[in-house]
Amino acid sequence: MPTYNEDPVVSSDDGTAVWGKSSTWVGVFGESQSTTGGHGVLGQALGTGVAGVSKTWVGVYGESSGAANGPAAIWGDGKDGAFGVKGHARAQGAAGVAGYSLTNKGPGIYGQGNPAGQFDGDVIVTGDLILTGGDVAEEFDIAQQVADPSDVCPGTVVVLDSNGALAPCNRAYDAGVAGAVAGAGDRTPALVLDRHQHAGQDPLLRPAVAITGKVWCRADASFKAIRVGDMLTTSSTQGHAMVANDRDAAFGAVLGKALTPLDVGTGLVLTLVGLA
Repeated sequence: MPTYNEDPVVSSDDGTAVWGKSSTWVGVFGESQSTTGGHGVLGQALGTGVAGVSKTWVGVYGESSGAANGPAAIWGDGKDGAFGVKGHARAQGAAGVAGYSLTNKGPGIYGQGNPAGQFDGDVIVTGDLILTGGDVAEEFDIAQQVADPSDVCPGTVVVLDSNGALAPCNRAYDAGVAGAVAGAGDRTPALVLDRHQHAGQDPLLRPAVAITGKVWCRADASFKAIRVGDMLTTSSTQGHAMVANDRDAAFGAVLGKALTPLDVGTGLVLTLVGLA
């Protein structure tokens, strides 16, 4: 068992406080048996706090046996805008940061935040891209004639004005139908296209409209009860869909196909979006 020096080794100049070199394994080894978060190795500097260089294996190695979702083998804490962990690769095809799950039962790399990940460049996926949302949506501007943006809330059936902006539908069989605003009920978009909201901008001013997939839309069964499989179109009830009884009038004005029924009155109907 190695012996420990209780007094810190401090550099008196601008050089290195501690230098370790090994031709077989570890140049510097630090161990802390504290249960309150003590450091095995702590380096403080105006430059690099701790530097590890290896010509054959790992420059810096960290290991933790702590519980899941808590302790970490290597922890980076970025202060004042600095990155928490930063990796550079100089060889062609090498990764700047690589993460592996040796059990194949967890993520190789996990990110949490808003956004949880950001990529400046192309992204290559060799397996499935699993999206848990219910639809693909696209953002649109709200038409100027809409006095209250909350009128274009999730589930609202919307149409396009002459400028391509959104307004709640207010007449039957409107060929300008764009879809239903995503996000109603238990469904959220899996993918949102044409995002370009400015910082601090009210998201109500650019709602996302489901253009394919499953979305809850506001519907009115007063004209006729809605059954699963019925084609839906715009109604004269503002922001609501109804059954498309008139097949000729419905041409070019179909919102989608009902996946849940609605017997009477108004409510939400799960709809398979398919404009036609």
